[in-house]
Amino acid sequence: MNTVADPLPQFDQVDALIKSIRIPPRPSLLADMQRELASEDPSPDAIGKIVASDVGMSGALLKLANSSIYGGRRKAKSIEQAILFLGINQVAAMMTGLLARQAIPANSASLASFWDTSTRRAQAMVFLARRLRIGEPDVVHTFGLFCDTGVPLLIERFADYAATYAAASLEAERPFTALEEERHQTSHAAVGCLLARNWGLSGDVGWAILHHHDVGVLGDEATSGAVRSLVALSLLAEHALCRYQGHAESLEWNKGGAAACAYLGLSDDETAELLDELAEAFHEE
Repeated sequence: MNTVADPLPQFDQVDALIKSIRIPPRPSLLADMQRELASEDPSPDAIGKIVASDVGMSGALLKLANSSIYGGRRKAKSIEQAILFLGINQVAAMMTGLLARQAIPANSASLASFWDTSTRRAQAMVFLARRLRIGEPDVVHTFGLFCDTGVPLLIERFADYAATYAAASLEAERPFTALEEERHQTSHAAVGCLLARNWGLSGDVGWAILHHHDVGVLGDEATSGAVRSLVALSLLAEHALCRYQGHAESLEWNKGGAAACAYLGLSDDETAELLDELAEAFHEE
């Protein structure tokens, strides 16, 4: 009788690897917010009480809400006003990001600016999404914050991952995730997707995290427009961040910028104008 090689050992190995990576549990405040948002008639008062239950969160949320990136001519003086000006979904997205910052370790020297960069990316993506009238701001914001959350989790898991990440950052042609998968049999995109699912984030956010270094997805009509829009916006935001930080070029933009602009229907002049507007908004903060 012919026998077929059992594929289970390979799956067992991958499963064991995933289980060895510490995925932080979903914060209870996030679970409370998600339950309220999932109700038939979400209450701004109920969301306000959840936010106000943590003094540190309240202050951080107000600071974010009054950032020029979020279009605030009106300045919120209370959580209630922030919810009124921004809407409960955007406030919940901001809270999700603040909770992530508490739950996910980013304490090593190589991650000194991790959350600052993630926050700036999320702000940039919301700015771009509003200018282009594409996507829902709260979904865009959440994706911008979470797309690289696999990085600190992999640094915690693998002693040599920081070196892998640094080397992958210099890949001029291959996808960023290629070297990660070669050395560690997983990538920050895959781990970030797993975190998003465990935390109950939207499916579009999870899929976009998984594919945010996959330029080919922009031309894949089988992939939802929401996911492709998030990936395209993230490339624009990455390019803007590099310019803001004074870097000569963005290798990720070199790999996928043209495809992102084509997907979003942007000419070179329109792209340059958008990036100039975004840079001005950054400097106004």
